[in-house]
Amino acid sequence: MSEAVMAGHRPVETNRREVWSWAMYDWANSAFSTIVVTTLLGPYLSNLAQKVDGVHVLGMTFKPDAFYPTMVSLSVILQVLFLPLLGTIADYSSLKKRLMLLFAFIGALATLLLFFVNPDYAFLGANGAVVLGGVLFVIANLAFGAAVVLYNAFLPDIAEPKDRDRVSSFGWALGYLGGGIALAIALGLFILMEDKGLAVRVGLALAGAWWLLFTAFPARYLRQRPPLKQLPPGENYFSQGVKQIVRTLFTMYRRYPETFKFLIAYLIYNDGIQTVIVVSTMFAASELGTSADVLMILILMIQFVAFFGALFFGWLAQRIGTKKALFISIVIWAGIVIYAYGWLYQDWQLFILGVFVALVMGGSQALSRSLYSQFIPRDSESEYFGFYEISERGTSWIGTALFALAVQVTGSSRTAILSLILFFIVGLLLLIPVNGRKAMLDAGNDPTGVRL
Repeated sequence: MSEAVMAGHRPVETNRREVWSWAMYDWANSAFSTIVVTTLLGPYLSNLAQKVDGVHVLGMTFKPDAFYPTMVSLSVILQVLFLPLLGTIADYSSLKKRLMLLFAFIGALATLLLFFVNPDYAFLGANGAVVLGGVLFVIANLAFGAAVVLYNAFLPDIAEPKDRDRVSSFGWALGYLGGGIALAIALGLFILMEDKGLAVRVGLALAGAWWLLFTAFPARYLRQRPPLKQLPPGENYFSQGVKQIVRTLFTMYRRYPETFKFLIAYLIYNDGIQTVIVVSTMFAASELGTSADVLMILILMIQFVAFFGALFFGWLAQRIGTKKALFISIVIWAGIVIYAYGWLYQDWQLFILGVFVALVMGGSQALSRSLYSQFIPRDSESEYFGFYEISERGTSWIGTALFALAVQVTGSSRTAILSLILFFIVGLLLLIPVNGRKAMLDAGNDPTGVRL
């Protein structure tokens, strides 16, 4: 490696305690993904909207199954505008850890307030409760994405290149375990409490409390490193951030073409993954009539199987290479969508399909994160992960917008789910030509010992 290639790097040594504290944030925020995004909020808001024959807001009327996906898309459109700027600011300052904790607190607080999404309140009513739930979700999901940008950007700080597949997979696995335990508690409350609406609201609040409580581990043990870049004279964080967004996109396209190609592929195939995760419980409830308690048992099973799935794909990447393992996971995702459209009609089939979802859910996302971390310049992690996070877990927008539009037009979630196959096909076609070794060398990273 030349001196020019290695310029701006700082030595990285994998520290076990710091890896654990970093991974504990995945444990903390996964309760939001599992309980709020995947399991409870979508069906709960759709059920409330059914009582008023749709959601009425700002002169528009949304069909019950279209409102929640629309709110997911809105939250991500805001992220598209905000997250790359946030990442740039973090790279030029020593605020990465503080900003991560700030957004974690905002997201957890907004999630706690979902407890008050109650149609029995006279000043809200069913329509007002749904709108309030949508607003709080947008705030929480935006904060979730902001915190995860900064969380992901710590990966190159805490793990050597050869360890990143293992460390990233460990973080996802621990997240699924934590999210599964939180969901098990929510399921227990749902079974024991007679008032099911109250049980759902308590479960939503539990996700916020869990998020807040376990963020204490990274707050205590995760170390903030000094920035590798300094602000140019006469610039402030905001002005430099705005300029750097355009500059980074141009630089990525010109200097890091393989990284750019991978990011485009990721944005597309991960949009399909995230949309399947977001709409899965709503699909089961509307098309199969699956009850809330069965859905929670299903998601609980998926969480614990996904713990092993993430570890398995981390192991597989070490054996056959990260890109090949990732390719296999995306092919399985495409098969899941096809099966859901053509053959999924009974509750018991959900559990069979759920095993396959669990096996690839953590693996595809963990390997994408670790692979991308190898392809970006060492002094710009937060900034580059800002672009990456635009389509990270639970934050897709094109897919959910397409799904919501298909539901609006056809009135069928089953027809809408088939449209998602396009994301996996196009994503795979764009992923195939990505040259991982060239991407690492272009970014100034040493590919020695890394199985791409």
